[in-house]
Amino acid sequence: MLLNMILFVPLAGFLLLLFFPREQRGAIRTTALLISLLVFVASLGLIPEVRNAPTATSYETNVSWIDYPPIRYHVGIDGLSLWLVILSTLLTPITVLVSWNYIEKRVKEFFAFLLLLEFGMIGVFLAMDLFLFYVFFEVTLVPMYFLIGIWGHDKRIYAAVKFFLYTLAGSVLMLAAIIYLYNRGGTFDYPILLEMLRNGRLALSSTEQFWLFMAFFFAFAVKVPLFPLHTWLPDAHGEAPTAGSIILASVLLKMGTYGLVRFCLPMFPGAARDNAPWIVALAITGIIYGALVAMIQPNMKRLVAYSSVSHLGFVVLGIFSFNQLALDGAVYQMLNHGVSTGALFMLVGYLYERRHSLEIADYGGVATPAPFLAAMFMVTMLASVGLPTLNNFVGEFLVLQGAAQVNFTWAVFAAVGVILSAVYMLWMYQRTFFGEVSEELRSHMHDLSPREWATIIPLVVLMIWMGTATQTFLPVISASNERTLEQTKTNVEFQVNASPSLSSQVKELLNVR
Repeated sequence: MLLNMILFVPLAGFLLLLFFPREQRGAIRTTALLISLLVFVASLGLIPEVRNAPTATSYETNVSWIDYPPIRYHVGIDGLSLWLVILSTLLTPITVLVSWNYIEKRVKEFFAFLLLLEFGMIGVFLAMDLFLFYVFFEVTLVPMYFLIGIWGHDKRIYAAVKFFLYTLAGSVLMLAAIIYLYNRGGTFDYPILLEMLRNGRLALSSTEQFWLFMAFFFAFAVKVPLFPLHTWLPDAHGEAPTAGSIILASVLLKMGTYGLVRFCLPMFPGAARDNAPWIVALAITGIIYGALVAMIQPNMKRLVAYSSVSHLGFVVLGIFSFNQLALDGAVYQMLNHGVSTGALFMLVGYLYERRHSLEIADYGGVATPAPFLAAMFMVTMLASVGLPTLNNFVGEFLVLQGAAQVNFTWAVFAAVGVILSAVYMLWMYQRTFFGEVSEELRSHMHDLSPREWATIIPLVVLMIWMGTATQTFLPVISASNERTLEQTKTNVEFQVNASPSLSSQVKELLNVR
């Protein structure tokens, strides 16, 4: 009952807001905030049961939805999806507050679409029926398309259409693969299909596995986005309103990496292992390419967007290392990226509200009139860079450590991205917040308001909490990942081909036998 309430209250809120008169803007904003806060508080109630049994499916509901073909309303939550659901419910009230004064036209439609988007995001992480998963996956496209297309910047129509077409093209291939699996197995129910694949009742040839894996992988790779399928992301981020950028970076991109862990690895383990080398190559290319392109961006939003391409390359690298440490780091990095990059887009949005420009050249000396804004930006920027005691460090370190156990060269190249991220982030911060402040900028720039403090403080607290008290989050994730690797028989022993010149201490550190 609790899980269904969390899923359907945002949908009920969406329908409720449609009946509000347009001129009641205050009531619309307040209602959206109260509904989203209710969902967040309710989602915290999921934690105890899932922590007690992270590998089981908790709060499961499995009833018939459509008789023929047999599509079921089958939802549940486990250790992999728990924190992603809570991240979605946390960020929705934050985006409502972020948009409180920023959105002035079509207020009713904007906040209604935010609640509809929350419904779709939560549904993606809960769906245990493949067709139901596809429905939720597509539901998220519609409100995000309108959020970008109506409330975005100058090139919003181009960015919205590009985002929609890219994601739709990938998901259509996934739909074809889902239908093929139904024709072979007679069901869309994911646990049943998984059991049939494991016990041999549904046997897929290597060719079938390859093409089905590729169909699912392409849909999720576009969503991540993995290099070279990333070109829609900078345009979407650059033109989206602040709330759209926060949700897009923090949650929608994680639907791609979540799909890789939830579906691609367990259903097609052979194809996943066979294709891992070139997928890892693309992930490492994305890590370095995203960082290099971010260095030359004159636009703050596009810089943060390309940093996402780089950071999510770490997630894909961790997933396809087929190693417990790396996979734990990958899933943890999904959450870390959602918190730190969401906060970056929020703070960039606050700068835009004051200066009405995203160009770095239009700033300089912001720390003088807005020292607290500069301080919050600095903490968030350092978290994104991967400073120890902040959240991103833990995820990146686990991915690099796990990848090094598989192939030390992978870790070396990926580590270059960590260095480059410090370069482009620190350079952007220096140009924006230090130096002489012009009179024009001083007249526009004021420090954080109480509403803005209320939105940034929870995320900064999370950055520190996730960087120092990782055992709050990791045990649930690790148990779920262990089950995934065990079920798919991908948690194999690897040996690092170390050079004889390495010292015995380094060999011991790398666990080389």
